[in-house]
Amino acid sequence: MTFDVIVVGPLGVNCSLLGCESTGQAVVVDPGGDAQRILAAVQMRGLTVTTIINTHGHFDHVGANAQLKQATGAELLIHPADEPMLTKVASVAGMYGLQAENSPPPDRLLEDGQIIQFGHHALQVIHTPGHTPGGCCLYLEAEQKLISGDTLFADGVGRTDLPGGSHEQLVTSIRTRLFTLPDQVEVWPGHGPATTIGHEKRHNPYLD
Repeated sequence: MTFDVIVVGPLGVNCSLLGCESTGQAVVVDPGGDAQRILAAVQMRGLTVTTIINTHGHFDHVGANAQLKQATGAELLIHPADEPMLTKVASVAGMYGLQAENSPPPDRLLEDGQIIQFGHHALQVIHTPGHTPGGCCLYLEAEQKLISGDTLFADGVGRTDLPGGSHEQLVTSIRTRLFTLPDQVEVWPGHGPATTIGHEKRHNPYLD
């Protein structure tokens, strides 16, 4: 499997490009902006994007949904609790003095425990509400990697002061859904550097 992280958009979102080397099928997670850079990475790898997944509905993680879907024809997935955010991307970005395009509606909805195949690889959906009601993480069990969106960061957690956020819910999600994974699992957050489950269990100051 190929695993590329492309930092996109004005808020520096980690967009993940996951590819199956034997079939060429690929998944793009959180295309927050800079669609042409994402597409250039897809072309460089010789991949075909079959699925676009949003870990949650905030504008900085979905801003390039429309352009990427138009260019690839891939299906778009998001959790139903965050689906309403997709029609408000432009207005919310404007509140921060930024520009973003509203997203097309999802083709399918994410649900906890769902398995998403791409070629010979699989992502497991873990619903982790707290940062947003529909926030999800994506677990690659065979590869021991977790894409954590804005739920868990290196030595940090997602903010919970935005509409729909709940700190109590976020901490519960991390403790009961993510910290049950093996310590060696690599965590790739929505912003900033990678970490591991073991490191965050021992050192994350927000989860003491």
